[in-house]
Order: sequence, then structure tokens, then C-alpha cells
Amino acid sequence: MAETASELRKQILLKHGEQKASTSYDEERSIPVKEQLGENLHDGLSFGQFMLAGSVAGMVEHMAMFPVDTLKTRMQMLASAGGSYHSGVGKSFLSIVRKEGPFGLYRGIGAMGLGAGPAHAVYFSVYEVCKEKLGGNKPGHHPLAHAASGVIATTASDAVLTPMDVVKQRLQLRSSPYRGVMDCITRIFREEGIRAFYVSYRTTVVMNAPFTAVHFATYEAMKKVLSGISPESASEENLLVHIMAGGTAGALASAITTPFDVVKTRLQCQGVCGADKFTSSSIGNVVQTIVSKEGPTALLRGLKPRMLFHAPAAAICWSTYEASKNFLHHWSAHSSS
Repeated sequence: MAETASELRKQILLKHGEQKASTSYDEERSIPVKEQLGENLHDGLSFGQFMLAGSVAGMVEHMAMFPVDTLKTRMQMLASAGGSYHSGVGKSFLSIVRKEGPFGLYRGIGAMGLGAGPAHAVYFSVYEVCKEKLGGNKPGHHPLAHAASGVIATTASDAVLTPMDVVKQRLQLRSSPYRGVMDCITRIFREEGIRAFYVSYRTTVVMNAPFTAVHFATYEAMKKVLSGISPESASEENLLVHIMAGGTAGALASAITTPFDVVKTRLQCQGVCGADKFTSSSIGNVVQTIVSKEGPTALLRGLKPRMLFHAPAAAICWSTYEASKNFLHHWSAHSSS
């Protein structure tokens, strides 16, 4: 009878999305659900399960939004690579489709497929661990803990993603000289050395540190605001909350960090298809070169497609991530029972 009552209480708590449900239940039943890889984490999930949820979220996000990412790359390389595409998002889209066909928008997607899963697995799992350690899961609003956790997470994940991001962006260029992912990897390694895969890593971290700090802090803050507006409908498990909070966070963070993204793209694609080469990978040197040749507005090139990418991408990513966490949470609870 006691076991039946405990099971019923657990199901009620899970239904209302309370994070302590699995913990209290496991303490009562002495089943270490959260110890699959050694360390207990909140939400009743292990480190490995956070990695799995993050991997799924990253793959879905980047695959769904890849055509917009191609537009952003083309627009940012417009002057440097001697491109002839129109500056408008719509005209650039039609120009690519007309000249290269619909598949021109997906060139390089294989490289992103190889990099996005592992990188986002690291991204979200490190974020969850750091947020727990820094007190971000305690009651109340903790923007500094969320921001710091995001910065640490992106520094780790960028080390995984940057090499494939270099390959992806070179394949996205108009008239790219590479036949495919493996050809691009082989030629970069042979002709430029392994350093070429990480030439933009410093810039990427400098860009993604404020991007992620703003992103995570805004996301967590928006969830609190939405929960305060309508507590009965804006729960942790509400899909609309994750979509709205994620979309707002993605749009704001991408707008703020666009100049760094332009620098990153130029570094990763330098020397390809006639693009400018830089004497060093210093951010200041690249910015000075771009401004002197194209004017300061060149640092905002690709702003619209970047925001068009990150707003829905963040909404997709967060909602997928939270849905995956919820599924794994229920799966763990069901397996333990």
C-alpha cells in the first residue's frame, strides 16, 4: 500500500513539472536514478542524459535552420570574396536558388551534422553541471550564475565545433573549390595545417562568451517573467514558454554579437574563392582591415539573417532540449519503478 501511494504521489508531482519529484521518490525507494555516471544532478538526469538531450537539440536546430545560415555566410563574405549577391535576404535567397538550385542552400550541411551533435552534447551538459554548482537552480533569479555557466559551456563546446564550422563555412561559399566534407578536411590539413581548423577559435570564444551570457540570462529571465504572468499555463513544461523565451534570447544575443561573427567568418574563409587574407588572427587586425576597405557597416553584414537564424533556432533548440529532458526524466522514472 505504501509503495502504491508513493507511486501515485510521484506521478502527480511529475505531471506538475516539479524538479524534486524524482529526488524525493528515489530517496524513499533508495533507487539512485541520477547516479548512472557518478554525479547526481537536478531534474533527475545524469550527465550522460544531459549530453544526449543536448545532442538531439543541437542536431535539430542546425539542420532545420541551415539554409538561413548559408545566407548569412554568403552575405558576410560578399565583398571579400567578390560575390555578386544582393544585400537583401530575400534577393540573396532567390539568387542562390536560381543559380545553384535548392541544394545550394544545404552545401556543407554534412560538416555541421558531424559537429553539432557532439558540440551541443558538451554545451548543455557542461551548462547544467555549472549551473548546479554555481547555485543557478536555487529558488529565485540568478542571472550571474546562468551567464557564467553559459560562458564556461560555450568555451568547451566551441573547441569541439570550430573545426567543423570552418569546413561548413568554406563549403557554403559560392563556387567553393571543395567537392565535399572529406575533401575539404583533407585539403585544409594538407595545405594549411591543423592550425587552420582553429584559426577562429579565439574570435569564436570572444563572440560566444557575451552571446551565451546574454542568451542564457535572457532565457532564464524570460521563463521567470512568463511564469509570473500566467503561472497556471507558463510552467517549466510548457512548450510555448520555451519557444518564446528561447526566441527572445536568440534574437537579442545574435544582434549584439554580429560584428564578432563577421570577423569569425572572414578568418575561417580567408584565401578561399578570392577572399582576403589576414596577416594575423588578431580580432583588432581583422576589424581594422574590414573597416578600412569596406567601412564600419561591413561589421553588421548578415545581421538580419543572423537574427532570423538565431531567434527560431534558439526556440527550436530549447524546446527540443527541454522536451528531450522531460522524455528522459519520465523514462528514468519508469525504468526505476
